[in-house]
Amino acid sequence: MSIHLFKKVSSFSLSILLSASFISANAQKKKNLTPLVDPFIGTGGHGHTFPGATLPFGMVQLSPDTRLEGWDGCSGYHYSDTTVYGFSHTHLSGTGVPDYCDILFMPTTGVPRLNNSEYRSGFKKANEEASPGYYKTYLDKYHIKAELTATLRAGLHRYTFPYTDKANIVIDLKHRDKVLDSWIEVVNDHEIRGMRRSSSWAKDQYVYFYAKFSKPFSTYSIASDEIAQPGKQKLEGKNIKMYVQFNDPNEVLVKVGISSVSADGALKNLDADLNDFDFKQTVKQAKAAWNTELNKIIVEGGGPQSNQQPVNTNNGGYPYAQRSRPRAAPAVDHAKNKQTIFYTSLYHCMMAPNVYSDIDGQYRGLDGKVHNAQGFNYYTVFSLWDTFRAEHPLLTLIDKKRTLDFIKTFLAMYEQASTLPVWPLASNETWCMIGNHAIPVIADAYSKGIRDFDAGKVLEAMKASVNRDQFGLTAYRTNGLVLGDTESESVSKTLEYAYDDYCIAQMAKMMGRNEDHDTYSKRAQYWKNVFNEQNGFMQARVNGSWYTPFYPTEVNNNYTEGNAWHYSFFVPQDVEGLMNSLGGREKFEAKLDELFTTTDKLSGREQADITGLIGQYAHGNEPSHHMAYLYNFTANPEKTQMRLNEIFRTQYSAKPDGLAGNEDCGQMSAWYVMSALGLYNIAPGQQQFMIGLPQFDKATVTLENGKKFVVTNSGASVGLNNTYLQGMNLAKKPYNKLFIDYKDIADGGEFDVFTGRLPNQLFVQDLERPTSKISEQLIVPNPAFITTGRTFKQQINVAMNCADPQAKIYYTLDGSIPNASSNVYLRPLTFTGTTTVRAIAIKEGKTSFVNSGTFTLFNSNLKITQLSKYLPNYAASGDDALVDGAEGTANWRMGNYWQGFQGKDLEVVVDMGQVKPIKHISLGTLQDTGAWIVFPKQVEYQLSDDGKNFKTVATVATKVGIESLASQTQTFTASINGRARYIKVVAKQYGQLPAWHESKGNQSYIFVDELKVDQ
Repeated sequence: MSIHLFKKVSSFSLSILLSASFISANAQKKKNLTPLVDPFIGTGGHGHTFPGATLPFGMVQLSPDTRLEGWDGCSGYHYSDTTVYGFSHTHLSGTGVPDYCDILFMPTTGVPRLNNSEYRSGFKKANEEASPGYYKTYLDKYHIKAELTATLRAGLHRYTFPYTDKANIVIDLKHRDKVLDSWIEVVNDHEIRGMRRSSSWAKDQYVYFYAKFSKPFSTYSIASDEIAQPGKQKLEGKNIKMYVQFNDPNEVLVKVGISSVSADGALKNLDADLNDFDFKQTVKQAKAAWNTELNKIIVEGGGPQSNQQPVNTNNGGYPYAQRSRPRAAPAVDHAKNKQTIFYTSLYHCMMAPNVYSDIDGQYRGLDGKVHNAQGFNYYTVFSLWDTFRAEHPLLTLIDKKRTLDFIKTFLAMYEQASTLPVWPLASNETWCMIGNHAIPVIADAYSKGIRDFDAGKVLEAMKASVNRDQFGLTAYRTNGLVLGDTESESVSKTLEYAYDDYCIAQMAKMMGRNEDHDTYSKRAQYWKNVFNEQNGFMQARVNGSWYTPFYPTEVNNNYTEGNAWHYSFFVPQDVEGLMNSLGGREKFEAKLDELFTTTDKLSGREQADITGLIGQYAHGNEPSHHMAYLYNFTANPEKTQMRLNEIFRTQYSAKPDGLAGNEDCGQMSAWYVMSALGLYNIAPGQQQFMIGLPQFDKATVTLENGKKFVVTNSGASVGLNNTYLQGMNLAKKPYNKLFIDYKDIADGGEFDVFTGRLPNQLFVQDLERPTSKISEQLIVPNPAFITTGRTFKQQINVAMNCADPQAKIYYTLDGSIPNASSNVYLRPLTFTGTTTVRAIAIKEGKTSFVNSGTFTLFNSNLKITQLSKYLPNYAASGDDALVDGAEGTANWRMGNYWQGFQGKDLEVVVDMGQVKPIKHISLGTLQDTGAWIVFPKQVEYQLSDDGKNFKTVATVATKVGIESLASQTQTFTASINGRARYIKVVAKQYGQLPAWHESKGNQSYIFVDELKVDQ
């Protein structure tokens, strides 16, 4: 149509025509990408995803429940299962803790059964089908086809029954976690409503629902404690179930709205989203919603057969070892299915967070009260410890409006709870994981132009969140680090608090708040206080000393889901500072090389989250996710590309176990999406995106400012081994940096990357390296004591060191605070009595925090012989730990006081040197049932004069059962009033954990500390 024709029409007609033309153009441009999404990826192995129907960031996740318990049942579904209990309306995507699976519906035939062991059904993988917004299976027991789809706040079920006069739909409100209260009410023969209030990971979760059936049910029955209450229209209790029954209905559709506020809210959500029972149209709309989101990034090419349809993952299940490492995907599999992996990853990035406010804006807040979201949607399910790394930076690029809603949600949470969220679930703060990582999400968004919120209020919230008295923050502020004496996971907390403080400093700088910037820039360097320059690792401090014994591969309570390898590179805000501390660029690179190539195995406690190992790099858990990009700071950045290629090819595949670890609400997939684009922001809040290894011939990112940023890599499809950068162009001009600034992305344009099979040293050696350093308000690291322990028998030598070799150390022994006039440390000190040492480091007039330790002389004449050896990772201070005078507390995760035994009884012999009178004997023990630590069933005390022939003189049984879940201590004391030289102590293990325990069948631990003999 020519422009002249437009001149002849009215302005109203012109508007209509232009609108139609725009819609038509958009429709032509939008691709149908949903066939490239395979929702079964991640449902096997330890991915913990679910395959059911949901919309992007939807309130409802309508999906089958096939598993009621266990770590691999976190989402309620596992690909290896062949039994389905029903279809519930809420699910978590890829978490490491189970919850949700609320409001279960299950179609059955015959006599209605309300016990899940009776109403459940088998199903075959060959009959399962899933795509964005749609799920289907076939219930073998009942010959029922079940189909599911969803809208933003409602779910739609379609059940096709065989011929029967007893077609039932069971509604089970007791399903899964602990019920605090629930009720169901029959409104009429087409409608029911109800409420479920439960406690699990979220300690107080409300879900109201309103259900409408496409056909009238002929009869119904509500049961309490599985006892039917005929004629009851409404029942309330903690075990409420019901069924509705139809006479040969052929097909029944059920639409269900949910709400955290009220049944009326659920009804409003339902009526707003679904005004009819048009299943086909609802599926179509769901796919359209997904296509809108998926079309924000269009990828082309990427490898042989990259445009083929997704592989069929529905051809039968296979077993999984409970905590085995996922199988690595063959390289050819990755290449053929690269687009499927990409779009499934992008799909997973949009499964959470979830809308939590109703259609009218009402929601239940963190304070348990009902609030109204004015002008924004309120969200829940923020796995911030995971998602601040790549998920939120991705959404900041392609979904600024929703990111703004996230920030307004955070502010609402702050107003309700006086702190920014850590891990909010169903408007419950779970306090799961560490750090305060709403802060980098906000700072990153603000730095990238998302500013339609009260920045002053945000800065206030940030400061309040890191200055509260919780999780070691007081010690962090007072001492410059979290102390291992008083807080578990002290190393990880120190490092992550320091990064959060850096983000506060950047926020303050952008706002012109110089005093705050200076304060938090200092705190951003507190990582230096857990850096041990003697070994190059981040290490805990206990009693002012480096934690010993130290093994970098050991998974222990000084780190969060990891070990020293996994955390010693987490200084994204000051990479160059870390590099200098390690001795320069070459040593930094050598340390990275060792990370990826070491053959040392994990040691210490079992930690299921640590998977996807390449050396000690663990892609299956988030602390490792930025590490491959750190080579960009070195003289050999081609190693970034080499390691990325290895991760792409071994840690992702288009199979149910195609994720190296938990999906974690989008982070595992977001790493893939960003890295496949060739861009990764290792420190959200900074403007630089590391350049990596683009995986597609062409990737077009549509930005909300109307511009497009295009990344090309013509070598992506030529061969699988085009791994190394050969050249780059930005806007058709040569580009000579190993990073690209956010502004260059936001301005749109084309970024061309050329790759080849061999490293091009001539090209990369002159490329500009990224920057990540703190150069203002530099601090002096705390000195540390180097010694064998906190207690000693005769004498102890105490050395001191500081990570800054140019700093001088001053100390006192009289309890006073040291200063520049105190003793200068020159050589190790020797103590023969109990002594408290305080020390500081000073450089150019700047002073570190005070480091303090007390070294205690104990005069015990007791000699311990271990007949059953303690576990090496729970060794405390060694053989003398039971008699060294240092007693552990109920918080066993700190201080290294407790000795642990598993799979065998504790058995030790005490030699007092000669026959002596004995009045009492006592043994301190600990119980933390959730951590498998259980009080001994009993403790036996036996006496002997010769150390060979023992006689039992007392047996003390536990006073506390395994059911008592609090972390607590108990002393087993016996009155003896006898004489002997030798005492044998035997503490009997509880044994296998009981059936009700989450880890049933595993062997319990005994934890002991301090054996006392009263003479």
